[in-house]
Amino acid sequence: MASAPDPPESLSSAKASAPDPPESSSSANGAHSEVVEPESPQRVEGGGSTALEVNGGEPSQTDDNLVKKAYAVSVRWEREQAEQIQRRSESSGPVVERKPLLTFTTEDFNRYFCCCAHRVGSMFFLLERKDGSPILVAGPCWPFCTFVTVPLIVVLSGLVGYFIVSNPNSRLFISYGHDTMHNGGHSRGVLCCVSCRDPGLMERVTDEEAAENGWFWNEQVGSYRPAGAMYCRECKALVYDYDHVCPWTGTAIGKGNMVQFKIFVFSVNVLCYLSVGLVIWQILDKIT
Repeated sequence: MASAPDPPESLSSAKASAPDPPESSSSANGAHSEVVEPESPQRVEGGGSTALEVNGGEPSQTDDNLVKKAYAVSVRWEREQAEQIQRRSESSGPVVERKPLLTFTTEDFNRYFCCCAHRVGSMFFLLERKDGSPILVAGPCWPFCTFVTVPLIVVLSGLVGYFIVSNPNSRLFISYGHDTMHNGGHSRGVLCCVSCRDPGLMERVTDEEAAENGWFWNEQVGSYRPAGAMYCRECKALVYDYDHVCPWTGTAIGKGNMVQFKIFVFSVNVLCYLSVGLVIWQILDKIT
């Protein structure tokens, strides 16, 4: 018998290039297809706020997950800071702000002496922990404390040292002069503890459960506050057990530095009256 002729090459190539059956046919035989849902972006916390960071449509995380404290500061001040940052980000080149070299206000001192500090309202964090809590703070009236209060204490102690301690002919007890000078050093140390200490800045609380605990809403900072906390206009922030702003110490007086403030007031009064009394005694002794 004659063998059957081979099929043409076109038919064999068509069979070889035939497409695979669709996956739907496999599902009909009992196989189940997996549905992959897109991952939701993860929260990345840091820098004092919680944000969603997405780079090119993919979620990203930072290594530092430490949440920094967000203090209850003036909403208006925060809005002004946000507008400045937005102008800088939208501009193609460097933003040049035309400001006079001197405005003859405390902002001149803040601009030139606290330019590297972290500003929170009108408070300047010179040194802070990783969570954002301050270690060294400069208050809104720090120039007055630095250039007025400290020189007065130094001058009073210097007058006592010049007229009494360094005068061998003085009939006053030299120990009084030494005590006065030591009191001057103690006053400066306590003043530093008052001026450079956190007066009791309060963190921002927006949870409505705080209202059930007797807290009050403060519109100026956008936060709930307890009954003892008050808004300080000079500091532009909420302060626990706020009492007043003392320009002599350069900062607000609250829960965090009230004890040190009372010690400072007692110490500086003793220094003042003792120094003036000793100097007057010495002057009268020379006259008579």
